[in-house]
Amino acid sequence: MDQFYEEVQEPVSPHGHYFNSSVICSYVFGFLEMAVPIDDSQTIPLLEDVFLPINPRFSSIMIRDQAGKMRWKRVQVNPEEHVKVPRFPECNSAELYDHYFDEYVTRILNERTPQNKPLWEVHLIKYPTSNAAGTIIFKFHHSLGDGYSLMGALLSCLQRTDDPSLPLTFPSRVSSNPQHAKKTIFKKLHSVISSFFSSMLDFGSSVIKAKMIEDDKTPIRSGYEGTKPQHFTLSNISLSLDHIKAIKSNLGVTINDVITGIIFYGIRLYMQEIDYMTRKANSTALVVLNTRNIRGYQSVKEMQKPKVKGLWGNKISFLQIPIPKLDQPKISNPLEFVWNARKQIKRKKHSFSVYLIGLLLDLEMKLRGPEVASKTFYNTLGNCSVLISNMFGPLEQMALANHPVRGVYFAMSGGPQNVNVAIMSYVGELRITLKTLKGFIDEQKFKFCIEKAFDEIFKDAMEIYEIPNKI
Repeated sequence: MDQFYEEVQEPVSPHGHYFNSSVICSYVFGFLEMAVPIDDSQTIPLLEDVFLPINPRFSSIMIRDQAGKMRWKRVQVNPEEHVKVPRFPECNSAELYDHYFDEYVTRILNERTPQNKPLWEVHLIKYPTSNAAGTIIFKFHHSLGDGYSLMGALLSCLQRTDDPSLPLTFPSRVSSNPQHAKKTIFKKLHSVISSFFSSMLDFGSSVIKAKMIEDDKTPIRSGYEGTKPQHFTLSNISLSLDHIKAIKSNLGVTINDVITGIIFYGIRLYMQEIDYMTRKANSTALVVLNTRNIRGYQSVKEMQKPKVKGLWGNKISFLQIPIPKLDQPKISNPLEFVWNARKQIKRKKHSFSVYLIGLLLDLEMKLRGPEVASKTFYNTLGNCSVLISNMFGPLEQMALANHPVRGVYFAMSGGPQNVNVAIMSYVGELRITLKTLKGFIDEQKFKFCIEKAFDEIFKDAMEIYEIPNKI
C-alpha cells in the first residue's frame, strides 16, 4: 500500500498553493440544469466508475511530506460522503423554490470542504425551479485544476442525446484571419521586436499594479480589507449565440472580443447609474487566459491518457485589461467598447509578460514561502475590480444518465473581487453568470445594465454596412 501511495503522490503546483492558503480558498462550481426530475439511483455508480477514474486528484488529499513540501496523496474515497441532497420546505411555487435554491447556493459558495477528504462535492437539488426540473451542482476546489480541467471532467461524463456513441463537438477556435500566416520575414521581425518591448512594458506595469496601485473604489469595488466572511449571490443572463456571432461578423472581431466589450460597457453603465462620477474612475478587469494550445475538451477515455493528464491542472494566466471610461473622447459609441477590447486583448495575448509574472510568483514562493506568494497573488487579484472567465460548451444537447441537460453554467468563488463574471456557451445559448457581493451590488440593476449593453451593441452592429478601419 505504501508503494502505491508513493507512485501516485505528486507535488502541489504553485497555483494549488495560491488557491488553498490562509488568504484564499477558491472553488469552481459546475451547474447542470436538468430537463427532467433527478433520479439519484445512479449517482454512486457514476462517481465510482466514471468520475473518480478521470484523475487521481479526485481520490487525493493534500499532505505535507517530511521535507515540508505539499503533495497530493491517494486515499480511500467514500462517494456517499461527497454527495449532498438538501431538503427545502415543501411548496407549490417555483418562485419560492428559486429563493430556497439561491439561498442554498449563497451558503455553499462560502463553505470550505474538509481538508481530510478529497476536495470535491456533488449537490443534488431535487426541487423544480424556474429554469429546471432539478439541478446538479459539482463543487471542485480550485487547487484540483482550473475551469478547463474541471469543467472538462464534468462534460466528459455526459453524452450526446442525439447519438451517445458520438463525441461532443465544440465551437472552432481557428483564427478567422487568413492573412496572419502570410507575413513576410520583415513583418515577422517587426512583430517580434514590437512584442518584446510591449511585453516588457506590460510586465513593468503589471508588477507596479500588483504591488503598488489599486483600482479606485467604485460601485463595483468596495475596497474591503477585513477578515469577516462576505456573502455572494449568483444571477444569470441568457443571450442568443447567433446574435453574438452576428455582431462578430459585422465588426470583424472574435466572439471573445464581443463578450468582453458587452461586459465592459455594461459595467460602466451600472457604475454611472449608481454614481455618475465613477464614469471617470480607474477600473481594471482580470481576464483569465487558458495557456494550453488545445481545442475543445477530451472524452473520459482521452482524459485518462498520460499525454492528456499532462494538460491537467491550473494552466492559466491573467490579462490585466483597463475598462474604458465613458468620458474618454474615443469612446463615442457602444461599439468602441468591442473594438477597444479587441485591441487590448490582441496585444496582451501576444505579450509574454503573463509568463514573466508567473515566473516571478514562483520565485517568490521558493524564496519567501507559499504563504507570502499566496498573499502577493491575492493582492494582485484584489487590486483589480472584476474577474472575467469564459469557456465554450458543446454544440449538441447533453444528457447525464439519461437525464437531458437543459442548461449548463459555471462560477468561481474565493477571490477578493466583489464581481466575478463567468461565461459559457451551450447549444445556441450564451450564459453569463454574475457572482456579486450581497448588500453591495444591486444584482437586478447590474443584470439590466449588461442586457442593455448587449441590446445597444447588437442594434448598432446591425446598422453597420461598411466596417470601419478600427483594427
